[in-house]
Amino acid sequence: MDTSKRHKLAGAGAAMITPFTPDGRVDYEALGRMVDYVIDGGVDYIVALGTTAETPTLYMPERAVIAMFITNHIAGRVPLVMGCGGNSTSEVLDQLREFDLRGADAVLSVTPYYNKPSQEGLYQHFRTVAEHSPLPVILYNIPGRSGVNMTAETTLRIARDIPNVIGIKEASGDIDQMQRILDGRPEGFLVLSGDDGMTLDLMRRGGDGVISVAANAFPERFMRCIGLAKAGDFDRAEAEYARLDEAVRALFEEGNPTGVKCALAAMGKIGPTMRLPLVPGTEKLRRKFEKLIAEYDLR
Repeated sequence: MDTSKRHKLAGAGAAMITPFTPDGRVDYEALGRMVDYVIDGGVDYIVALGTTAETPTLYMPERAVIAMFITNHIAGRVPLVMGCGGNSTSEVLDQLREFDLRGADAVLSVTPYYNKPSQEGLYQHFRTVAEHSPLPVILYNIPGRSGVNMTAETTLRIARDIPNVIGIKEASGDIDQMQRILDGRPEGFLVLSGDDGMTLDLMRRGGDGVISVAANAFPERFMRCIGLAKAGDFDRAEAEYARLDEAVRALFEEGNPTGVKCALAAMGKIGPTMRLPLVPGTEKLRRKFEKLIAEYDLR
């Protein structure tokens, strides 16, 4: 297996939003600005078409165009991970065939949602996806959204048995589960936090980084924390993060990506438009971000 891709995808990846125009179309001009903003802020890589991108509300042709647009706009400046998942294994295989993945370094594939497969079903799903993927696969465990938790034992079984699976984005919120994966993982298997607030704790334990919502809004400040953690200076990383903590927690007060879009709108980076069933952040949340951005100089 190409371990260089694992190394490239350590640190912090920005889980890219999808800006919309006021009438609900994809705002490609704003999307391009966002890609530049996070790259200029120092992110290690970009993740397209994940949870934060409002992917469930994007039509399949829109997803394909967004994937192509982000690939072209990055222009090789940082690595790219492409979200490619679903709750029908055959439809995930269709995505792998239909997306132009030539500019990506890996795919991120979420545990199937709603139909609540067994642990054996999860194993067989990811085995099938990985066998058909032209790129390395990063698993994405997020039981709060999918309705099923992939256990540490299943993750480790996949990691040992399927060479094309190179890591996991762990958003279970269970640090003990993450520790079991860290303790039993094969050499080079990436363990990435799916929760901004748990990143430094996971990295202290030997984890490799985070796929981050906060890196969309505050990339430069967030990457200072990650840089210190990568250097092993966790006390300074924690001190730096303390100045971000209130703003990061606010990103999730009304759900993701509602919060991060509200923050970015308050900063003048994008418009606040979202696609139903999601709605923009409240005026109260926007005022909170305006206060925090000014207080902690987060622009």
